[in-house]
Amino acid sequence: MLEYETAARAKGYQYVAGVDEAGRGPLAGPVVAAAVLLVSESYFNGINDSKKLSSQAREKFFLIIKKQALSYGIGIVDVEKIDKINILQASLLAMKHAVEGLSRKPNLLLIDGNQKIETAIKQLTIIKGDSLSQSIAAASIMAKVTRDKIMERYHEKFPRYAFNKHKGYGTRLHRDLIRKYGPCPIHRRTFKGVSEFI
Repeated sequence: MLEYETAARAKGYQYVAGVDEAGRGPLAGPVVAAAVLLVSESYFNGINDSKKLSSQAREKFFLIIKKQALSYGIGIVDVEKIDKINILQASLLAMKHAVEGLSRKPNLLLIDGNQKIETAIKQLTIIKGDSLSQSIAAASIMAKVTRDKIMERYHEKFPRYAFNKHKGYGTRLHRDLIRKYGPCPIHRRTFKGVSEFI
């Protein structure tokens, strides 16, 4: 999990940040990205892509990363913007905001996926990077836990949709609730599974 970071530092990149997003697939809620700049000697045993961890493990790592990271930034793009510019562009914008939120400027960004973001900072895209790079895995966890907390708060505002259970993803329960009640203000109106009920 440190192969990319170690290689980057060997080339002189002292500050390497991992970047990832959570929430591209859901039918509701924002897309959230995180950028995490870890101390070079950091090693977290068991850290991995947030989707492969239990919610308890994500919460544990979330607190550790918050405490031990040299810097981290969070970027959030809301549902109105997602519907306006599409989910891919919204995800890249959230990543850009996350990087801009770092208190220490990195020399290199390791970005999950195959799309670069709009920045002058040198960047390397890594497909399945959240399973290959500790920095990206850390960003994945920060983004996922942050988004889950946002969706839990939305559950209090729109309890009939059970956002605390599915976090906006297109589960059978969620689709049934959209069918029953119609979309609410945080549903992505351009997404299939929502658009037909408007």
